[in-house]
Amino acid sequence: MVEDNEIKTEVSPFAVREGEIKVFDGKDGYVSMNQIIHKINIGHISDIHFKIMELVNQFEFITSRQMYQILLNKGEDIKSQDKLNNKLEQLVKSKILTRYYFTGEEGKCIYRVYCLEKMGKYLLNSRGIECKWQPTDNTKTVGMIKKRLAGNQVIIAYLRKVKAFDSFTVKPQLTAKKLGKVFKCHAGIKLTKNNKSINLIFEAVRREEEWETKLIDRMKYYVDFYENFVQFDSGFEIKPQLVLVCEDNKHMVEVLKIIVTNKLELPNIKLLFTTDLRQNADSLDKSLVEFKIDEATGKYKMEEVNLKILG
Repeated sequence: MVEDNEIKTEVSPFAVREGEIKVFDGKDGYVSMNQIIHKINIGHISDIHFKIMELVNQFEFITSRQMYQILLNKGEDIKSQDKLNNKLEQLVKSKILTRYYFTGEEGKCIYRVYCLEKMGKYLLNSRGIECKWQPTDNTKTVGMIKKRLAGNQVIIAYLRKVKAFDSFTVKPQLTAKKLGKVFKCHAGIKLTKNNKSINLIFEAVRREEEWETKLIDRMKYYVDFYENFVQFDSGFEIKPQLVLVCEDNKHMVEVLKIIVTNKLELPNIKLLFTTDLRQNADSLDKSLVEFKIDEATGKYKMEEVNLKILG
């Protein structure tokens, strides 16, 4: 597997490209539950396959590389990326998982995205594992899926690179009280050091169709959440720190402009930014940035945030 710091691309693999579409790359036809049970009985589908299913269920959409990194971190003896890919192929052929790829004017993307199929839900439920998957989940748009993948990558980066890492939540649920809206961001990270904890929540922003309007709507929820926050709202003892995950540095500036123009700054809390590719550094201590007004020019200036707990 290519290490994060060896990835030389200047464009995030999870950036939305113009005209990009999602293409089915799974298995057509019918596979019976009896056929799957036979494969389980003869050992062709084993415990590691179930662990893969659980991972896909937890993250909803995930790449094979992301799966491999998480399984390694869990101490699973997965051998290699190729071995994992072989197991994924078995699950796809059995219609337990399915997969998609993205394609557009620039050609196909280099990765595949995996998600559950109906048989996968049945198998997880048979082992008492909660699975809320439904067929319409697999109809989500390119932008929605890439937000999920960007959130996954943030979780994996903190999991692997931050010593103070405590726990993660794939889709933290928040409540905008005045608007009467329960909404989910794309990743939650809890860091703990010397018995002190901080919670970071991440909202992935993509340049999807009408993304500016969607961002305005989402930021209204966050402003509501922070304005009306009281202790233990949404399970947080103190206000979590919001981080917007953008596609690139230029995108961060575009996002900031929309927020400032529409007066959607957060009350009494800094708004931090990061990008997909900033997660690839060996250390995340310089991965977060904020925008401050330069007193000399009156313009916003980007500054790296030095959070020692990320060292």
